[in-house]
Amino acid sequence: MGQVSRRAPPGRRRRRTVVSDQVRTGVVGVGNMGRHHARVYSELPEVELVGVADADADRAAEVAAEFDTVARDRDELLARTDAVSVVVPTRFHEAVARAAIDAGTDILVEKPFVADPEVGRDLLAAAREAGCLVQVGHIERYNPAVRALGDVMVDADPIAFAARRQGPPVDRDTVDSVVFDLMIHDIDVICSLTDEPVTDVSAVGAASGGHVVAQLEFADGRVASLTASRVTQERVRDLAVTAEDCHVEVDYVDQSVEIHRHSLPEYVATDGDVRYRHESVIERPTVETGEPLKNELSSFAESVRERTEPETTGEDGIRAVELAERIEAATERDADVTPAEVPSP
Repeated sequence: MGQVSRRAPPGRRRRRTVVSDQVRTGVVGVGNMGRHHARVYSELPEVELVGVADADADRAAEVAAEFDTVARDRDELLARTDAVSVVVPTRFHEAVARAAIDAGTDILVEKPFVADPEVGRDLLAAAREAGCLVQVGHIERYNPAVRALGDVMVDADPIAFAARRQGPPVDRDTVDSVVFDLMIHDIDVICSLTDEPVTDVSAVGAASGGHVVAQLEFADGRVASLTASRVTQERVRDLAVTAEDCHVEVDYVDQSVEIHRHSLPEYVATDGDVRYRHESVIERPTVETGEPLKNELSSFAESVRERTEPETTGEDGIRAVELAERIEAATERDADVTPAEVPSP
């Protein structure tokens, strides 16, 4: 990884150097997910959780007390930390991220990175000038099963991907669509497995947008099918990868990987006749299970301390947002087609 520039433009604070073994961290926004960021930071030995901030002062005080830290004003928190997690609603990502960059503070911004890709590019340009790191919280990349899949794919040539992220209605407040809230995880994971650009996008939705199925075609001919749903009563989180010589199944929840292969024909003698059969071989590589969020925040802290590029970059976040936008546009386009416009079979 290349070294990150530390030059700060006029009017911005110079990026602070981490001067102790522990990275001083904070969390801006301690709702359901932000609380977990605070919890994990409080558990990591290489990190000092110096405070949390939230628009709801009572909530900030509650979470601070739970994890033995201090509820602080946002700007005070940014002044005291080396790095912060930005876990506020998406529409506030830009304002908080920009304030952190102006303070010379590294940031981990929860997904989706931004609502507008152009805003994301502006933030990354500002971060480069200030010498600040930007990591995007695509947590499934830190799932041990996905990391194991990466090892499998080194020697495989994928043909197709199929992802499902389905479950019942959520019990948390969110204004993000099912594409930006759920499907974006699988968009990012699949994009991490191929560098090819997406040349074609189609999508359909049901249940007032609560269930969306998208099809992607990549420049090299690979295809991907993604399903995201908030109205499926069974909770499903899985990814299948079809390659030339194997089929790989990943379960995000169980953190397991299965590799299905065909063996060579086996010849069997029966009553003097010689026949052959194919047998399927299933490999189950060992996956060292663990909490993806802990892996993610530990990786972020290491990047901050070592001044190396994060594993999930701002550019990754922008690519996922751009594809999510294309999927939503395709869903709306298909919904606008009237029966009279649909060609006869």
